[in-house]
Amino acid sequence: MSAPTDLRVEHRPAPLGLTERAPRISWRLPPGTAAQRAYRIKGGAGDRPWDTGWVTSDRSLFVPYGGPPPASREEVRCAVQVRTDAGLSSWSAPIRWETGLLDRDDWVAGWIGPAEGAVPPAGFRPAHHLRGGFTVDRAVARARVYATAQGLYELFLNGERVGDAELAPGFTAYRSHLHVQAYDVTGAVRRGANVLGAVLSDGWFRGRTSYHRLPDGFGDRTALLVQLHVDHEDGTTTVAGTGPDWRSAVGAVKAADFFDGVAADLRDEPPGWSAPGAGGDWDPVVPRARPAARLISSPAPPVRRLQELRPVAITRPRRGRHIIDFGQNLGGRVRLADLGPRGTLLALTHAEALLPDGRDVSTASGQATLRWYEPARGVQTDLVISGGPGGPAFEPRHTRHGFRYVQVDGHPGEIAAESAVAVAVSSDLPRTGWFRCSDPRLERLHEIAYWTYRNQACDVPTAEITREVAGWTDFGWNIRGALLLNDVSGLSAKWLADLAADQWPDGTVRNYAPDPLGPASTTARFAIPHGQAGFGDAAVTVPWETWRAYGDDGLLDRQYASMTAWVERVARIARTGRHPGRRAARPVPAPHEAFLWDTGYHFGEHLEPDPPRRPVTPGRRRTTWATDLDSFTAAVVEEMTGRDHAAFATAYFHRSARLLARIAGVLGRAADADRYGRLAGSVRAAWQAEFVTPGGALTCDTQATHLRALAYDLVPEELRPRTAARLAELIRAAGTRPGTGLPTTHLLLPVLADNGHLDLAYELLLRHGSRSWMSVLDNGGTTFWETWDGIAPDGTTMLALNMPTRASVVEFLHGHVAGLRPAEDVPAYRRFRVAPQPGGGLTHAEVTYDCPYGRIEVAWRLADGRFRLDVTVPPGTTAEIVLPGGARAEAGPGSHTFAEPGVPADSGVA
Repeated sequence: MSAPTDLRVEHRPAPLGLTERAPRISWRLPPGTAAQRAYRIKGGAGDRPWDTGWVTSDRSLFVPYGGPPPASREEVRCAVQVRTDAGLSSWSAPIRWETGLLDRDDWVAGWIGPAEGAVPPAGFRPAHHLRGGFTVDRAVARARVYATAQGLYELFLNGERVGDAELAPGFTAYRSHLHVQAYDVTGAVRRGANVLGAVLSDGWFRGRTSYHRLPDGFGDRTALLVQLHVDHEDGTTTVAGTGPDWRSAVGAVKAADFFDGVAADLRDEPPGWSAPGAGGDWDPVVPRARPAARLISSPAPPVRRLQELRPVAITRPRRGRHIIDFGQNLGGRVRLADLGPRGTLLALTHAEALLPDGRDVSTASGQATLRWYEPARGVQTDLVISGGPGGPAFEPRHTRHGFRYVQVDGHPGEIAAESAVAVAVSSDLPRTGWFRCSDPRLERLHEIAYWTYRNQACDVPTAEITREVAGWTDFGWNIRGALLLNDVSGLSAKWLADLAADQWPDGTVRNYAPDPLGPASTTARFAIPHGQAGFGDAAVTVPWETWRAYGDDGLLDRQYASMTAWVERVARIARTGRHPGRRAARPVPAPHEAFLWDTGYHFGEHLEPDPPRRPVTPGRRRTTWATDLDSFTAAVVEEMTGRDHAAFATAYFHRSARLLARIAGVLGRAADADRYGRLAGSVRAAWQAEFVTPGGALTCDTQATHLRALAYDLVPEELRPRTAARLAELIRAAGTRPGTGLPTTHLLLPVLADNGHLDLAYELLLRHGSRSWMSVLDNGGTTFWETWDGIAPDGTTMLALNMPTRASVVEFLHGHVAGLRPAEDVPAYRRFRVAPQPGGGLTHAEVTYDCPYGRIEVAWRLADGRFRLDVTVPPGTTAEIVLPGGARAEAGPGSHTFAEPGVPADSGVA
């Protein structure tokens, strides 16, 4: 019998530098098996062998490590054997991983910073070269280097770049924890003189971040920590690393900001600066204090260079200006080889779109200037001075931009297509989902969604990729689509640790995580209050959705305190606060009001098209744009805080309390499960008492409210058909157009399909024109936009052009068109449902999904008056099959075919 496959430690295969002392192991069952009866893990840590013996269990995901506690820098290896319904398996191929530096005292290298004197203004601070030498006089058996920084670093050894991680050490809650990267440098260490070098810049740590664009959020000085261990064949070890003997200098990069861009003078790059024997002027480094933050490995895969794209067109609208079109909106940077004669100054302005005349790029910050070191240089603009023909190419590795187009100003000649490359830089998330069907438009929408989600993931789930670059908590409603296309288990675990670390003591979840400004973000310019409904609820929804997709109950346990703090905070606000309008209308509060969340600032149904007019709270004024943007922001906050958001906020209060009750049940916390279940019931009853009329209508007559009422089970069962019918009426009244903003768009098509309006869901999906999914195709979009009409037919643009909200269409494509959905309370697709709902004239559709247990394949076809469904069920899982005609079946592991005569009435097939 074959063996278990795809062994993983925590969220990754064979990690290097793992700091989890008791990691968990996962595997996939051998092909041809239906169920695991028991497992056995054996291996060794160092020279200490271990064997769990046979453990009676059907668990194959996140199984606790059973060996002796490993020491720092120790290799651990193990193999798995299982007993299944088919008998005893062979032993798996072994998996090996290495621990990192587990104890604080293992770090003997010192934190250092560059000798920079007075710090230049934010956005115009150079990247610094740092270097230090060491000598090796014996044969090398193994060499590992461990590195982290307060800032961004690139590491070099003897003139060669170390590893392929980009933007390391990543974006974390730096006050709480810093991520350490480990690298195998065995082949790079030489006998004799060696040099470690690093390029260090501000990054997220000290650069400008989020919409505040304020610097120094986590600190006002960058710092580097590097430690190298060289194990020799004679059993001894040489340790080298950062310390007072290192030196620093400014090289080619004169300014580096993750947000604004890079400015470089390639004439000033000292040759061989990170190799032995390099000359030049070097200053002593400055020792830095050891931070209190924990030094740990990251559960997320690193950010890497994932793909290179060549130009699809280069135009020259005027002398000295080129516009390069790479044909795809992406997150990354440009590598430009032809920089003109030595001393030529080029400005590379990145943008997601062109202005309607096609002669300039469209940038939210206005057109960049060519003035060197001027604040007007603009967001997303890189500056470079050429080193001359044959000199180095320019690739700004200390920034990341969102762009399809690059406007190059200052080049005196023609830029050839082969000299320009767009480099997509994102978290290296394994792809897990694919979709095909008979309509090429839907296949294109799926690919657009894939790019949108991929661009979004850069060590945190960034909401948009140009103007803010922050881990907004709208990931709470975007994760369901994201995890259908990529494995986001490690990314989610990493981001949730940041969210919990930056959560306030009273349970408030900040609007984005990490939060560089900390408490100052409440008073910073353009400050928006934290702890909003729908956003802060990500503290509950993201762990829940991650568990549903991957089965990581350890994550639920780790985040439990964060989840309960959030729900308790909302319950406290509901119990103690009361909206002024409700107080005026009802001087004596009704008992149910203790469960209404009707105070505070909320975005509400953000970017809802044509929202209903709301009365202005007495004593408040409507806001208008003003020259003083701070005053305008303050006026918006005042106005939005005065609105009654109870129908919106209370819906999320109910959902989070209900999910928390289920999570408590998963974790075996029966008392909490009962308590939060009762809380959810009281909130639901309060919502109904306040927002459902005696005749059964909803008092807030919008598409979004009806969607939430159905999706979050807020209306009584007997009112569901009426509520769904009214939702359909509202959509028709809007010209058969969506009326949803960012929070509920992902609910629209699935809720319609699940509540008797599949035909309307397909009509919305396939409709062209304004406020439609197809408008992205009609108007040349390659990613989904922040607003429904992000690019108009005349080429004008609005807001960001890479936002995942409408990429959520993949939820409908996977879960309804193809019909693949996980069971609600059985995680990791161990139990799943296949229930295709053909429509829209489609004649076939298929989805492939790599779940933790293996590959699921679903494909259906309508031909000659018959419906045929093919399903592949991976080992260790079962599937419930529901055919369009209503027939049901159960399917175990293996390949299955189901068929029924006739064409479903709502299929749209003649």
